[in-house]
Amino acid sequence: MSKRKSTTGGVNTNKRPRPTVDEDEEDEEEQHVTESDLEGLVLSKRFQCTSDVVSDAGIVKSITLKNFMCHSLLGPFAFGSNVNFVVGNNGSGKSAILTALIVALGGNAQATNRGSSLKGFVKEGESAAEVSITLLNQGRDAYKLEVYGPAITIDLRITREGLRTYKLRNKSGNVVSTKKEELVSILDNFNIQVNNPVSVLTQEMSKYFLHSKGEGDKYKFFLKATQLDQMREDFVYIKATKKITMEKVEEYGECLKELKRKYHEKAERYKSLASLSEMQTNLEDLQKQMAWALVAELERELEPLKEKLQANRRSTEKYDEKVNEWKSKVEEAEQEYKQIQEQLEGIALQVQELQPKCAELKAEAQKRNNTLKSCEFTVKRCRNNLLDLEKDKARLNSRIKDLTLSISQTIGAESQARKEHMKQITTELENINLQISTLGQQIDQFEHASSLAKEEKAKMKREYDALNKSIEANRRKLQTMESSRSNRLRRFGEHMPALLNAIEEAYRKGHFKHKPRGPLGYLIGLKDPELALAVEVCLKFLLVAFACDNYEDEKVLKGLMSRVYTAGQRPTIITSQFLQHVHDTRKRAVNHPQYPSVLQALEIEDPVVANCLIDQRRIESVLLIKNRTDARRVMQCRNPPANCTQAFSKDGDQIYTNRNYSSDQSRAIYLSGDVEEEIRHLQRELENQKGQEARFQQHMRKLDEDISQNEKLLRRVFMEQRAAKGKATKMELDLKDLQNVEEPQSQDLKPLEEDLQEVVAKISSKREEYEEAKIKMANLKEDYEKADQEYKQHKERISTITEEADSIKEELSKIDQEVMKCRHHKKHYDDKRSAHLQNIQALEAQLKSKEENLAASIAKASEICPERLEVCRTARSIDSEINRLKVKITTQQKQQGDTEEIVREFHEASENYKTMSQQMKCLNRFIQTLDKDMNFRLQVYADIRKFLSARCKYYFNCMLAQRGYTGSMTFDHKNETLTISDMVNRRISMDMMLKVAASQRFRQFIFLTPQNMSSLPVSETIRILRLKDPDRGQNNAQRSQD
Repeated sequence: MSKRKSTTGGVNTNKRPRPTVDEDEEDEEEQHVTESDLEGLVLSKRFQCTSDVVSDAGIVKSITLKNFMCHSLLGPFAFGSNVNFVVGNNGSGKSAILTALIVALGGNAQATNRGSSLKGFVKEGESAAEVSITLLNQGRDAYKLEVYGPAITIDLRITREGLRTYKLRNKSGNVVSTKKEELVSILDNFNIQVNNPVSVLTQEMSKYFLHSKGEGDKYKFFLKATQLDQMREDFVYIKATKKITMEKVEEYGECLKELKRKYHEKAERYKSLASLSEMQTNLEDLQKQMAWALVAELERELEPLKEKLQANRRSTEKYDEKVNEWKSKVEEAEQEYKQIQEQLEGIALQVQELQPKCAELKAEAQKRNNTLKSCEFTVKRCRNNLLDLEKDKARLNSRIKDLTLSISQTIGAESQARKEHMKQITTELENINLQISTLGQQIDQFEHASSLAKEEKAKMKREYDALNKSIEANRRKLQTMESSRSNRLRRFGEHMPALLNAIEEAYRKGHFKHKPRGPLGYLIGLKDPELALAVEVCLKFLLVAFACDNYEDEKVLKGLMSRVYTAGQRPTIITSQFLQHVHDTRKRAVNHPQYPSVLQALEIEDPVVANCLIDQRRIESVLLIKNRTDARRVMQCRNPPANCTQAFSKDGDQIYTNRNYSSDQSRAIYLSGDVEEEIRHLQRELENQKGQEARFQQHMRKLDEDISQNEKLLRRVFMEQRAAKGKATKMELDLKDLQNVEEPQSQDLKPLEEDLQEVVAKISSKREEYEEAKIKMANLKEDYEKADQEYKQHKERISTITEEADSIKEELSKIDQEVMKCRHHKKHYDDKRSAHLQNIQALEAQLKSKEENLAASIAKASEICPERLEVCRTARSIDSEINRLKVKITTQQKQQGDTEEIVREFHEASENYKTMSQQMKCLNRFIQTLDKDMNFRLQVYADIRKFLSARCKYYFNCMLAQRGYTGSMTFDHKNETLTISDMVNRRISMDMMLKVAASQRFRQFIFLTPQNMSSLPVSETIRILRLKDPDRGQNNAQRSQD
């Protein structure tokens, strides 16, 4: 235990606690100590002595408080090794320091008289309070010096919920322990007694002691301060334990009597045993005969078993021939399938190579067609111009002829007016022709725009119809998924639950020899949900397929499907014999260190389902590799994995050693583990599709409006063009009439003749241009027809190759069915051969077992009787006689008792009696020793109490005499009372404690007082710690808490 006290008091070197005083909250008048008294104490010779030996074990070196009571931060405060004064006004934190010392050193909240729970010490608004105390650990009483070093730091943390945690650190700050038991060991080593008022005297305890008028209370205080009450409680506990032990001893005494009675009873039976040797001898003879009779029967049973085994071994060759026959057929079919597949891949590659050239030829043909159309337009324009010039030439010739034959006449006012009118009509006619040309261009534009809009609408309509089909399909999927929340079977089709119910009913009625399994996807699980899409793409239609054991069950199942599936595609049925064990695929399975096969990635409880997938899809040789790049790297390297035929990525891509295919399926349908996620995905996709549908509808409405607007404008422009043409025709007729009426003068012939010559020249030029355009058009037409013919031939070639590929696909499908059929037959005979071999193995095992049993029987019989006996009787008759003899022996043993049982019970009773007797003797000796030790300790307790009370009287009288006071202290140990004739005031008690502190430098004293100690002189043995005055708000909170 410690030699120091680490709270507000001191502890002496002989492990006797010294009182500590808390004067924090008393009135200044009651706590007053005169400066002259303090000065006299400080100048005492004992304070100046330097020869005393000071022990540093258990000294409180420093203390720090954070968020404790109403203080955010107090300290760190460094204490001296002898006398310490903590000085401060009310509310400055003296009570907080005392309370923190008590709590940090293991005291409970009630011991502080500051609250009923530790959580009350956490500052308001904070989550936790922290206290850190450093104890010196030096000298001969140091605790684990090699672990903690010269100082031990105790860190306490109190949470708002009242949880207290400790961290015990060494000199370097490293945590050594967090257990309170370690703290208790430290306090015991330093003799730090937090709950002892002599070591830590709180304000409430001092008030209670000073103001208590009950002599019994003072006596209890005396017992607690001297730890006599603990000794007395130990005595009470020992007496109670002794009483319980004595009661147990009395109970054991009764048991001992019963054991003694049983012991004598078993001894009498042991002595009265009779011999049964004659019947035992006969029984042994019969058992010898029985042993060799069993050997003879086993030898007779071996003969037919050996003959059956030989016959089965001879029939094995027939099964081997069938298996080899179908194996060769499977290999031939697979080879043919491989050749056709390679041919199909070659055709696909050829088509893929021809497609770019086809597109190039098509573009070239379209280009030449456009050039041809442009040239045709030019030829048409030249022809029209030539016709117009011919008309102009004819009109001019007619006009010149008319002018030549007409009689000149006088140009009058009427002729001049007619010319003006003709000029006006010509101008208006040119404007109308220009308007007609403009309207024609508008008609072409509107017709082109309307045509484009109709083409875009048709394209949008096709896309809209495809979108509606997709929406309807997703809506059905969503309904299936939502219904699969309660019934996962609905994922495999809305009719699947009804089909399974029908199968269950038919099986219950005995229509099936073996219950069909299916759908296969419902009977498998995934170890890794991320591989769901890959497994679905790999297994395809097998997920909704059913497995039957025989063709009769298949026929019954087809009938059930026809009733349930009235329309639409029905699930596939696979017929193969059911086995109760999974195929051994170790020799032909792929084993990759990083990636699993489909068989390894699936959880399949039913061997029938596993065998079906192995037979139909060879799932043991298909790898699942999540990353597409890794899959290509693994499969298309120089050394692909052994026994691996293909691999699938998590996105459904199919990778072979020399090619790969992308998957059209984007999400798992049947094996998805998270139904809610699939439902949410379908809902989001439906929402997107509905939004896309709305945009399609809006766009189509816009196209309809554009088409309607264009057609409306087109009709209006057609009407305007028709009206303009009618007006132009009328004006041309009027102009002709005026021209016919007019009789031009002879001087008008010259311009007409000049115009005629100009028209003739134009006709010649235009004719040459027309002929050149015709030649060019013919050349272009020839080029176009040649390019178009080449394009059609190339396209026809692709079509021919595609048709050839379709026929090859049909042939490939037939070969695939043939491969499946051959595999089925091969598997059938493999199964029969395996069953036959298993039967042979079973017979061999049975023969071996019987031979081993025979050898064991011979060995056992030899042990029983080394010389073989020729027994004529059967083992059954011998066994009956043995049973009759055993019954007879048992009956006699029941009358007398079993010999071994009687001997065993006798020895057990003897041993139990001796053990219990020895235990009783030990307990009695222990009780006697305990009584002797208790009497001695009670005497010592009385002596210690007498000695301590005498010391208390002596120190009491000495202290009063030194101060010039008189008083008396009377101890009544019989009535447990303590009488003190005079209750001195606080100042006298303070003087006495200061005087004691001055005389004992090897103890540490910490005094808490609101008085000003500035009058004390500076000394190495005294230290004054002054606390800051509190803020008004903090002071009010402190006082309310105090």
